[in-house]
Amino acid sequence: MKKKDLTSQQIVEAAIGLFASHGIEKTSLAMIAGEVGITKPSIYYHFASKDELVERVFDYMFSDYHFDHYFSLTEMNEHNFAEKLYQGGLRMFPEEEEAFVPVMRLLNEFMLTANRSANYGQRVAAMQQSFLDGFRELMRLGADFGIIERQNADSKAYVLALVIDNITSYIMMDIRLDYQAIWREAVNSTLRKGADILESRDGIQ
Repeated sequence: MKKKDLTSQQIVEAAIGLFASHGIEKTSLAMIAGEVGITKPSIYYHFASKDELVERVFDYMFSDYHFDHYFSLTEMNEHNFAEKLYQGGLRMFPEEEEAFVPVMRLLNEFMLTANRSANYGQRVAAMQQSFLDGFRELMRLGADFGIIERQNADSKAYVLALVIDNITSYIMMDIRLDYQAIWREAVNSTLRKGADILESRDGIQ
């Protein structure tokens, strides 16, 4: 990696930490420069403005935050549907909760900027809508397999999306929960009677 690219990455990573701790509006370029160990004018060699840096942070943090990154409908069949659904949800939860908190705080920051920037408000809303649409498509696929009751399939999809959203919110607040067990129960609640129910333990064997 070239020195310029390396410093750009350092600036982005420093901005992520400071934005998460202090908020986007209250974080100055001088604070970011100090964190990296460069002068404030040096930032302009990499980014034309703070707005451009904020844009880069958004892209860096959320480029993979979409439904298809966690759930692959093309890999699902009537035999592995429940397992794929369960494991896909687990991939949305952090392996290390401490590393996850800045991500969620930043997402909230961009949601808060919706009043000031229609761009980020629309993009965050689009990301959230993609999960609602994805879970709805997933539940309809399960109905085609005969695993999900077709009646209220859309409502079941939205329940799953809301469970994911609330679990991540509690993680951000550092409230310790057995989120694997909670997600397992949420998945089980969508499966029709007689379908293969996930066993009441962490993971699937």
